[in-house]
Parts: sequence; C-alpha cells; structure tokens
Amino acid sequence: MQKIMPCLWFDNQAEQAVKFYTSVFSDSGILKTSYYGEAGPGQPDNVMVITFQLNGQDYLALNGGPEYKFTPAVSLYINCDTQAEVDYYWEKLSEGGEKGPCGWLTDKYGVSWQVVPVILGELLADEDPVKANRVMRVMLQMGKLDIAQLKAAYEQS
Repeated sequence: MQKIMPCLWFDNQAEQAVKFYTSVFSDSGILKTSYYGEAGPGQPDNVMVITFQLNGQDYLALNGGPEYKFTPAVSLYINCDTQAEVDYYWEKLSEGGEKGPCGWLTDKYGVSWQVVPVILGELLADEDPVKANRVMRVMLQMGKLDIAQLKAAYEQS
C-alpha cells in the first residue's frame, strides 16, 4: 500500500464514480469496498469507502454525505504522451461534465481533471522566453490542448 493516497469525498456516488474511473483508465480496478454498519453515520449496507487503482495509483473514494463539494482548487493531472491520449481522456472524462479552458475539465461527479500533453511542460520551460510565451498565448486560447498547435506556436519564426 502506498504511503499517501488521495481521498475523494462524494455525497453518495462513490461506487458509480469508481466504476466510471476504472472503466476509463487501464491498469485499474477496485481493491476493496467497505460498507456502513448499524453504527452509521450512513445507511447500513450502503457503500462507505472504496479503495481503487487508476493506472497503478491508489485512491480512496468515500461516501461522506453532502457536507463537502469538489472545487478546481484540487485536480487530478493526467500526463499524456500523444494527442490520441489527450483526445481519449478529454472526451471520456468530460462526458456529462463540463469542458474548461487550458486542458481543464470537470467530470460528471464534480472532480476536476487536467488533461495535459507532456510536451507542454517542455515547451513552456524552454530557455527562449519568446518561444515559451508564444506557446503560453496559444495554450490560453484552447479548451482541449492540441499538440500540433502548441508545437506550431513554438516553432514559429
């Protein structure tokens, strides 16, 4: 078991969310499910906690009630090697949710995600500030990030 594990607090949709996430990501699955008992605070026999993996990373999903909501202040960041990966995660995770700017989206359960090509970090970290600024300006105009457009901005003369 990994030392630090993100915990996602849901009102009562933890099971549905986990099934959705494990269907989207490879090397994923449900590891353990715990249920509320007579002591509560949830209804007896309802899912309390699910431990699951996405691409080998452990997570915990909790049905904790309506007290807390997700915000974009915390997001899950997906490093994508190809445009096909960007397209896949962008479409799958935004289905029923909300597409945002600069590779951000909110899924149908309220969790924020960043779907980002690895090359973006490389282009933005270039020692030539003119190239990096061109890439930043183009990225700020995008919803789903487009590797070809980012590279074109970088290579512009």
